Amino acid sequence: MDDVLVTGLGALSPLGAGTDAFWRGMHKADTAPSRVPDPLAHMDHPLMYLVPEADIPDGPEEQDGLPLGRGSRFALAAAREAVADAGLAALPGLAALPGPGERPEAEGLDPRRVAVALSTGMGDTDLHEGWWTGAAPASGRWAPPFPLASVVGGWFGAQGVNTCVSNACAASGYALSVGADLIRAGEADVVIAGGAEAYSRVALACFNRLGAIDPERCRPFAAERRGTVFGEGAAVLVLESATHARARGARTVYGRLAGAGWSCDAYHATAPEPSGEQIERAMREALREAGAGTGAVAGSGSGSGSGSGGLGFVIPHGTGTELNDVVESRVLDALTPRTPLYSVKALIGHTGGAAGAFAALAASLVLHHRTLPPNVPVGERDPECAVSLPSGSAPMTGAYGLVNAYAFGGNNISLVFGEAAA
Repeated sequence: MDDVLVTGLGALSPLGAGTDAFWRGMHKADTAPSRVPDPLAHMDHPLMYLVPEADIPDGPEEQDGLPLGRGSRFALAAAREAVADAGLAALPGLAALPGPGERPEAEGLDPRRVAVALSTGMGDTDLHEGWWTGAAPASGRWAPPFPLASVVGGWFGAQGVNTCVSNACAASGYALSVGADLIRAGEADVVIAGGAEAYSRVALACFNRLGAIDPERCRPFAAERRGTVFGEGAAVLVLESATHARARGARTVYGRLAGAGWSCDAYHATAPEPSGEQIERAMREALREAGAGTGAVAGSGSGSGSGSGGLGFVIPHGTGTELNDVVESRVLDALTPRTPLYSVKALIGHTGGAAGAFAALAASLVLHHRTLPPNVPVGERDPECAVSLPSGSAPMTGAYGLVNAYAFGGNNISLVFGEAAA
């Protein structure tokens, strides 16, 4: 079966525009949420990790006559960077990467073999919230709330599958897995995959009403954590079959999506199943498919990450909510003991439907640079969360990274990213 490679990365995040800004921010490890600049945010904790104002895309405002919201513009910005990073704009017959509203001439790439799998939890809900409060787009036209995949696919001219996944906070993990499946099934050569999320007054207000927003910051696994804090942005990966990447001479390979495992708790609409049985199942399946054995997975009980072919790090789901962090910690301690964790949510908050994509972006950068950045300090660790959150940068051990993403409805996904073959 052909390997699924990561050949391009794109990001727009609270750390700024671009993957370079994201990587620098990972090493700086110093972020904090801010108050949302929304006069109608009448809630106890109107806090969020926001994309800097200077980095917010100034367009396009419309595509094919339909207004675009903040989420779609974020997705387009990250997709443009990822496509350029993959070198797809340099294929024979392709013009320079177009600007807003323009489309690439995809003569060197069969558009029927290019797919798009993007995710979001709230999509372009900001447009609809604007209509509700008398701030409709200038055109006054209605627009669908979840157009991200069609917007990116329409811009690029992708004539393969264009699908938007929206199963809450696991969505972009599922989108990446769908992209890998399309490649392995022979349905696509290239998949533009990832997720985007933008500020939504409704979403933030709902989590405030649930009492699930931390009044200070996102503090996964901390003893004093009191909930999560949302973040916004977009992370996009170009997935490509190894055969196609070799044939066109892809200039950079960040790694490969080596394994995936899905499961569902079938337990509760919002709460995780306390035993963690199904999240363990998803992790085991992903590690098995990737061939990324750890001592515990193999049944020997030894630690992971000790050998060059083993698991080197985990990017957990860990949101800062009480039960979620405890359940995931227990499973990780049993399954991947002593493996270091890197918390993306402590850095940029919980990006909802884009969280899995940001975790995958971080994993790809760690594998590429072979360095695990320092975690953002979260304070004293919860004794029930026996996980390793290194405070300093360190060389990566092991050849694989595990990414977890969980969601309301009990939707679970684990992905394993591995170093690219020499």
